[in-house]
Amino acid sequence: MIRVLVVLALVAGTAHADVQRTIAGSLQLDYLAVPTESMPRAYTLDATTVELSLKMSVDFSKNASATVKACFACHGFEAAAAFVDLRAADELRVRIGRMTPSFGSFPERYDPANHRTSDKPLPYDMGRMLHKDQWNEGVLPAPWVDNGVEVGGTHFYEDGRIDYAAYALAGPKNQDAQPTDFDFVLSHTPAAYYVDNNSQPIVGARFAGTLEASDFMLTAGGSVMAGHYDSAGKLLFEIVGADVVAKISGVYLRAEYLIRRTQMDLAALPPMTTDDTATKHGFYVESEVPVGPVDVIGRFDGLRRIGATPMDSPLADRATVYRYTLAGALRVTANVRLKTSVEYYQFSDFADELAIHLGVATPF
Repeated sequence: MIRVLVVLALVAGTAHADVQRTIAGSLQLDYLAVPTESMPRAYTLDATTVELSLKMSVDFSKNASATVKACFACHGFEAAAAFVDLRAADELRVRIGRMTPSFGSFPERYDPANHRTSDKPLPYDMGRMLHKDQWNEGVLPAPWVDNGVEVGGTHFYEDGRIDYAAYALAGPKNQDAQPTDFDFVLSHTPAAYYVDNNSQPIVGARFAGTLEASDFMLTAGGSVMAGHYDSAGKLLFEIVGADVVAKISGVYLRAEYLIRRTQMDLAALPPMTTDDTATKHGFYVESEVPVGPVDVIGRFDGLRRIGATPMDSPLADRATVYRYTLAGALRVTANVRLKTSVEYYQFSDFADELAIHLGVATPF
């Protein structure tokens, strides 16, 4: 942490006077209780967790900028961004370095002070869902941070905009001898190096359109990602997603649906299994309604996994989890919010559970 602050201070102090610099961050402290379980630590990150992000952006000119971002969460300190943007026009930008690629809607607001609930939707969950290890997290945990290059741009018109992006990245990893799914810990472990594990980049793209009016906004988008995740470069994965965000007179409505098809090593599956693929579906639908100083959020989200499971997995070949959430975010000051939520989980392979969050979040 001290090293990050020193680097930011040096960059800020040595930059030319005409260079535009922006320093920002967000912080969330959250407490998770599971009253239906005496020892929830066995299958989730309960009790107190802290999420912190610090970002510095430097605009060298209208055509070039650099961004460095550090985050602290359950996996410790990590470089969440370190990239250069080169812009020829609004419609053409090249981003090179370590970044969160353009996929879906929620990753655009994953910082803890930028979304109103204490935890993330199940398709993007990272560590906070119940039975996280048995489900191996969501479909694509956020933030998904990777090394590579992305080409994108925005075309503005009178009543909205069109955004596009295409990228090539190192990709998700698994270094097991008989891999069956992503190993998300490897992507956040400096000891394993932040490098490609199979010398084959993955590719992806996103396209979105936005319509705007005085009291109305609608954004719809689609995303794809594909490549190999195992060290041998033989097991394929594909992810597709669709998302919609609407704002009507201050009320937000959001929805996303993701599907990931993952090829597995047959040797890790039960005998006589011939289909080596599994699909994981993830979705959420939520509404956010301002009521005075409180934003009230209702959300329904879930995961569904279809396909043969590894021999040591407790999940059936068709497994589901659905979650019902009622949450509130109280504005204590202009920047400080108290968050609370009650979540009811329905599992097909485990007992139903109740989870309660209480936390505080602030941008700065």
